[in-house]
Amino acid sequence: MVRKAPLGGVRVDRLSRRLTTGDAVALGLGSMIGAGIFTALAPAAAAASAGLVVGLAIAAAIAYCNAASSAGLARLYPVSGGTYVYARERLNEFWAWVAGWGFVVGKLASCSAVALTFGNYLFPEYARWLAAGAVIIFTALNYFGIEKTAGATKVIVAVVLLSLSAIVALAFTGEAEPGNLLPLPGPNGVYGILQSAGIWFFAFAGYSRIATLGEEVRSPETSIPRAIVLGLGITLVVYTAVAVSALLLIGPALLAESGAPLVTVLAGAGLKQWQWIARAGATAATLGVLLSLMTGISRMLFAMARDSRMPAYLARVHPVHRVPHLAEVTVGVILIAAVLLVDLRAAIGFSSFTVLLYYAVTNTSAYTLTGEERLYGRKIAVIGLLGCLVLAFTLPAASMAAGSAVMLAGIPVYLFAKRRNP
Repeated sequence: MVRKAPLGGVRVDRLSRRLTTGDAVALGLGSMIGAGIFTALAPAAAAASAGLVVGLAIAAAIAYCNAASSAGLARLYPVSGGTYVYARERLNEFWAWVAGWGFVVGKLASCSAVALTFGNYLFPEYARWLAAGAVIIFTALNYFGIEKTAGATKVIVAVVLLSLSAIVALAFTGEAEPGNLLPLPGPNGVYGILQSAGIWFFAFAGYSRIATLGEEVRSPETSIPRAIVLGLGITLVVYTAVAVSALLLIGPALLAESGAPLVTVLAGAGLKQWQWIARAGATAATLGVLLSLMTGISRMLFAMARDSRMPAYLARVHPVHRVPHLAEVTVGVILIAAVLLVDLRAAIGFSSFTVLLYYAVTNTSAYTLTGEERLYGRKIAVIGLLGCLVLAFTLPAASMAAGSAVMLAGIPVYLFAKRRNP
């Protein structure tokens, strides 16, 4: 029998609390230390040259503010749905929908792009079929329980961390050039640094995945805040080590031109024979991101469905595995169609815009907390909100236009759902 519990005056279906703090950290790292570090170096270098290091620091600071806001809210509302739930409880239904819609459409596009990237790393001529195969396997894995998903993610994260550690260690056997870290502002000045921060930010954004696990983590009031801070801290240390070593060895110009920057770093250090480590790490990283994001999207759909803002069948919980199995299958079917029919890698810009809006709503929700409810100071929420808006509106114009169009397209969907289920 499905367990029920009240939240905001409404009785809701509940998932099963089977994850430890370590499991939550692993799932967050699977989203953060993923494909981003293998690809973000090049566009960040193109935007800010050596100033990408400053952009990384800015992104980390804003990510910390967002993480603090997420942790404070997750402590009070330890159920699936993340910012969708927080906005519903602290703001209103419309802003809850904005958060949920932005998360779902943005992350679906990200999943499709990541799956196609995985296929292209292995065999470009079979990229679509490999991407579809990965989606099918992960849908089955998610269907049979969150513990299996967490276990697989731990293995993937371990492989990625080992490969990145090996790359940094090998890189420092090469001949470093300290002058490659200057000048920091780069040719595009402050604007370029802000653009690089926007690029880096989305490599950190996986901590939202931890918050969406609120209903499946043991002792969520303490486990989720701890897991968010631990995951973010580990990610920052890893990214800093990789970015600085890459700049010291080959400089920002070569990084900006590279389609596979960490492969280029090893080549620049005279270690071409070890390039397979970067390729293996990139393959594992894309798989880790895909698995973690698929799980997060299904939990968001689950939360919205039990509020009658998505089809009701998405809120069903498997009687044995205690997961939203029909939401898992729905995400899998959508992604299979996307990777077989559409190439979203070149049209992914709007995902960045929508995720920043998602976190802007998170910080706004955190701002409403009273002194007794608050885990961190209100200034953290203000800095996070302003930071998200600045990064969102310094993205390239095409990204802002696409993101705005997608968000506006969600409004009639919201009005239709509200009319049917007021």
